Amino acid sequence: MIPYLQLDNLSKNWGDLQLFEGISLTINQGEKVALIAKNGAGKTTLMNILSGDEVADSGKVLFSPDIRVGYLRQMPDLNPDETVLEAAFSSNGETITAVREYESALESHDPKAIERAMDKINHLNCWDFELKIKQILTELNIHDLQQPIRELSGGQKKRVALAHVLIDEPDFLILDEPTNHLDLEMIEWLERTLEKSKCTLLMVTHDRYFLDRVCNEIVELDDNSLFRYKGNYSYYVEKRNDRIQNMNSEIERAGNLFRTELDWLRRMPQARSHKSKYRTENAYILKEKASKRIEENKLELAINSQRLGNKIINLDRVSKSFGDVTILKEFSYKFARFEKIGIVGKNGSGKSTFLNLLTGVYPSDSGKMEVGETVSFGYFRQDGIQFAPESRVIDIIKEIAEVVEMGDGSRLSASQFLTYFLFPPETQYSFVAKLSGGEKRRLYLCTILMRNPNFLILDEPTNDLDIMTLNVLEEYLKSFTGCVIVVSHDRFFMDKIVDHLFVFDGDGVIKDFPGNYSDYRDWAEDRAKLDQSAAKTEKTVREKPVSEKKKLSFKEKKELEELEKEISLFEKEKKTLEEEMNSGALAAEELHKKSLRYGELTAWLEQKELRWLELSE
Repeated sequence: MIPYLQLDNLSKNWGDLQLFEGISLTINQGEKVALIAKNGAGKTTLMNILSGDEVADSGKVLFSPDIRVGYLRQMPDLNPDETVLEAAFSSNGETITAVREYESALESHDPKAIERAMDKINHLNCWDFELKIKQILTELNIHDLQQPIRELSGGQKKRVALAHVLIDEPDFLILDEPTNHLDLEMIEWLERTLEKSKCTLLMVTHDRYFLDRVCNEIVELDDNSLFRYKGNYSYYVEKRNDRIQNMNSEIERAGNLFRTELDWLRRMPQARSHKSKYRTENAYILKEKASKRIEENKLELAINSQRLGNKIINLDRVSKSFGDVTILKEFSYKFARFEKIGIVGKNGSGKSTFLNLLTGVYPSDSGKMEVGETVSFGYFRQDGIQFAPESRVIDIIKEIAEVVEMGDGSRLSASQFLTYFLFPPETQYSFVAKLSGGEKRRLYLCTILMRNPNFLILDEPTNDLDIMTLNVLEEYLKSFTGCVIVVSHDRFFMDKIVDHLFVFDGDGVIKDFPGNYSDYRDWAEDRAKLDQSAAKTEKTVREKPVSEKKKLSFKEKKELEELEKEISLFEKEKKTLEEEMNSGALAAEELHKKSLRYGELTAWLEQKELRWLELSE
């Protein structure tokens, strides 16, 4: 197999924090690898080293020299002055470079340069390249191609950056949290695209379904080292637990041996000069090994929640619109205790507006909404992290409360509470600017839960959180005694948490579906198959049954004759255009016109030849 990427003895420190030391990794052609690690372990730093944005303290990064590498950053770096289409085209890929060279040659009026550029475009078959770009942008729900980048939201920028990377069709694709800010439909499209792609892949993702369906290997960055697992997420969980148990067993054995050797050293000091020097040195090696502990810092959420009364939220024929766009149309519902609801729908269908209606951020246009007196909201907003970079972690918590009451009745100080949330004392006095994206999200979750809410609203809570934290958050939510509403593109998370779904169909229509997201997808697929089958049956009934091969009608015979004449004429015109464009005698403007006509002819002939084949058969 051809090695596309080799990491050789790579090390990186961030101040006093060691992210990884002496790690080595080889990714061969065709392998699709997911990188997993806890927040703050150095995933994004490693990705930035691979892209050249950061430099390792020691070691080497070697890519195969003959491959094209594409990198999707967690936070895209786009030119704010470019349009969406320009940003999609701003690449050094072979195809895009060929298109740019052709446009440059036309502007230079250099016939030889134009001829070379046209030969390259013909060789790469990229006359329809702009159409391909527009198709990918449409799939990613980006429609205004002339909109400046500066006017886009963070999610839209991420999608433009993703389109930019996919359009280039790299041999080796590096993706850092590609599913963030994509809705469920787009994630499934990206899944299918990457599954079909022959590119080699390395990606960081917390989406466990996406990971399982796209990747066939998992690499874990843990304890400053890399561990590789050839299998899916379930296999990884099983083998990771085995690894930790085996390492702890080795440490325990080393501890027992060290106690024996230590006893020997203490009992026989006079014999040290006569005994084996190796045994004495080995005792110190055992001491170092026995002092290690593989501790799983598990975030166990057992935070107290306020009592929730019988009356929670009652909606009676509530409606909401923004201009001509209807978000909610006469929606009625009564929330019950212990209820866990997932919300699904395309971007722009009104999911966030609905959450803002419940919490009183927006008023309704009509209808009645009653909120119970005992309801205490905990609203985890998608864009809610607004900590000042110069603030210290401990000060942010102390501003809310000096003491936090836990579910078992115990009380923790602000510092103890942060330690409970996997922020050790040395991190508590760090500035927010030094935290990773996932650590900031975990701190934000801290500030929500420590207020003891009984009605939790989580808008994309899984973005940037590591898989370990997500597992614990899932267990906490399953046992949460209040109400939970979740908007998430993480299907694994939704399946574990919710009892039923609010499906936003658009135009203000919300359907209540009994089941989790996978149940809903299975139902939707079955319904689509039934509709397709019914349409096919109806078409068969309408059509006249035939017992022999269908003959052409008079009109179809005439169409076939005309097609044969036209195809012959346009093939001659195409050949003439090729000779004229390759002659070098045309002016630049005339050459440009003829090249456009050549593209039109090529597309027209493909369409008509398909029709000719259909009629001929």
